[in-house]
Amino acid sequence: MTPATSAAASTTRIALVRHGETDWNVQRRIQGATDIPLNDAGRAQAVDAASALVDITWSGIYASTLSRAAETAEIIAAELDLPEPVQVAALAERSYGVLEGLDHGGRAAVEAQAAIVDGLEPRAAVIGRARAALVEIAAAHPGGDVIVVTHGGVIHALMLDLSGWTLPTADYVIGNGSVHDVIADGAELTLVWPDAAADPAD
Repeated sequence: MTPATSAAASTTRIALVRHGETDWNVQRRIQGATDIPLNDAGRAQAVDAASALVDITWSGIYASTLSRAAETAEIIAAELDLPEPVQVAALAERSYGVLEGLDHGGRAAVEAQAAIVDGLEPRAAVIGRARAALVEIAAAHPGGDVIVVTHGGVIHALMLDLSGWTLPTADYVIGNGSVHDVIADGAELTLVWPDAAADPAD
């Protein structure tokens, strides 16, 4: 996806970018708070993401403190001639506790045996901290456009929250290096879907 047009004077456009690929992404292992670095494909995806963002004058760039997001942001900043990204802990991926390092089959097996997964951060907590971080970032850039490099779990949680739990659909993929736009107007956040008539699974 490419960012929508520049933010209106009273609002701030936030381009949410998922970090580039890691080896654990390839292996379909759950990363969560585990700090797995980008691989070479992920670095190339960061360059591609920058290309999708080149037509807007950005007023800032922010990133999760996890290295896969921080390096993605550093690559984008270098490509777009932006200042060093500001790292924000509240943008970090959801913590998955004992599920981290497992593939999806292993996760399903654990979840089938335990009503409560040790160390799994509630989705409501992810939404709360991510929303607060975006509102604070937007307040620092009124009327501007900012890039926020974060994680699939964070973007997924925000999309659910901001769409009234209608998006993303089960078969929609938040790809590495993908861009999703949010408009901030004070404390109000609005998800921008590029084509409201299109099926998100298309």
